[in-house]
Amino acid sequence: MDGLTRLEDAQQTVLDVTEPLGCEKVGLLDALGRVLGEDIIAPRANPPWNNSAMDGFAVRWEDIKKEHEITTPPVLNIIEDVPAGKVAMKAVGPREAIRIMTGAPVPNGADTVVRVEFTEPAADSVRIMQQEPQGANIRAKGEDVQEGECIMAKGVPLRPAEVGMLAILAKSFIFVHHRPRVAILATGDELADLDERFDEHKIVNSNSYGIAAAVEEAGGIPVLLGIAKDDPSSLKEKIAHGLKCDILVLSGGVSMGDYDFTKVVFAELGADMHFWKLAIRPGQPVAFGTIQGTLAFGLPGNPVSSMMTFEQLVRLALLKMGGHRLLKRPTVQARFQESFSKQPDRRHFLRGIIERNNGELTVRTTGKQGSGILTSMVKANGLIDIPEEIEQIHAGDMVTVQVLSQNFQ
Repeated sequence: MDGLTRLEDAQQTVLDVTEPLGCEKVGLLDALGRVLGEDIIAPRANPPWNNSAMDGFAVRWEDIKKEHEITTPPVLNIIEDVPAGKVAMKAVGPREAIRIMTGAPVPNGADTVVRVEFTEPAADSVRIMQQEPQGANIRAKGEDVQEGECIMAKGVPLRPAEVGMLAILAKSFIFVHHRPRVAILATGDELADLDERFDEHKIVNSNSYGIAAAVEEAGGIPVLLGIAKDDPSSLKEKIAHGLKCDILVLSGGVSMGDYDFTKVVFAELGADMHFWKLAIRPGQPVAFGTIQGTLAFGLPGNPVSSMMTFEQLVRLALLKMGGHRLLKRPTVQARFQESFSKQPDRRHFLRGIIERNNGELTVRTTGKQGSGILTSMVKANGLIDIPEEIEQIHAGDMVTVQVLSQNFQ
């Protein structure tokens, strides 16, 4: 394709040269969103003993079976109260009951807990007004976790549920993969930063902030290097600072214009380059290589192209470095609501709005799809993936959509 690298090949190249980072020990409250770097083995069962799932009365099911009732509900003697955090001192015998609170260990002799709303308690006795099945309202020892069981394997991303389970297992510190540090550099004399005074001849450096947000979303640590001017010495100096990070991301300066110096500077720094152009739209001019052990990406300067190529390439490297195993966005099949045509040369990503209509997923574009129209990304919750060889998509055709957010559910 005239020097263009297919996206699938580019993604595989990126992943082939990307290695997961090592691990560090962090406190449990700092673990959310990180990737587990160790197997978690349960040191004891959970629950550690049979316990009551309800406030009620621990009884022998034999004493409350309906066939034992003649004319009135059974009445049992209350021999003890057991709140949560306490253990019964007595065992339940025939025609006896122990008042028990949720979470308290089930006393010896009892095999059923009758919830309090099914009873009529008195000072020292309780009338069982409704029978419960044998074993009712008892959480069995180890029904959640067995001692010695591997609860989580390394490589698992930690969500609130995993953090809660680690707390149950008394893991106050755990090993997780390091967060990749990503140096972000914008290039171009036409750029001004947010805190600079600028006139109508300047444009705001939005790419660095959009990329930084994308880095954080993918679990990385953004390091903003500012703006490099359109001269090789400025670019080289800034890039040298970025090589202290795990990944370097430049935006702008990767095309073939007179002031696009990225290729020259990368060569001077001894870069091992893998590709310079992608067969996608938006985002054709993309550079990727390694410089002194740092992964270096040169992304286009147009805001949508920059975000799109980050999404398809840099994000994969970030996630793999951070220890993730699932690296790509989920996809869905949706019915296209418009018509679209293109040349069969490049893979297109249209910014789309996924909706659920009468139980079926549909998708439409966000409107104008120019590479400088950032609102097309703002409105999008998905990327409509049109393969290289496809020339025409008609309204009603099914298309593949990369899901950016689940707000269509």
